[in-house]
Amino acid sequence: MSAALVYITCADKSEAERVGQALVEVHLAACVNIIDGMQSMFWWQGKAEKDQETVLLAKTRTALVGALTEKVRSVHSYDCPCVVALPIIDGNPEFLQWIHDETRNPEA
Repeated sequence: MSAALVYITCADKSEAERVGQALVEVHLAACVNIIDGMQSMFWWQGKAEKDQETVLLAKTRTALVGALTEKVRSVHSYDCPCVVALPIIDGNPEFLQWIHDETRNPEA
């Protein structure tokens, strides 16, 4: 039973709520957390940019990261949304079991 924390950036809090709801409703994420007010600096289309964004953190099964990424891409406003999965290597066993229980079977 392996789990992942997926880091996603969104244009604003409203988009993060919409994307997060889409993930939780179809059990691609057991839980999402929204952190508003992040300052981002990045290269985009050949020039340096700076903007405010909102962070969305999703907890899911490792085997669902691909499907979660596709769902984010289908509902996100960005042409190339940031979706990065980090393995959860350890933690509260009951919480990790809860992630497993509240997400769908990857074969479904």
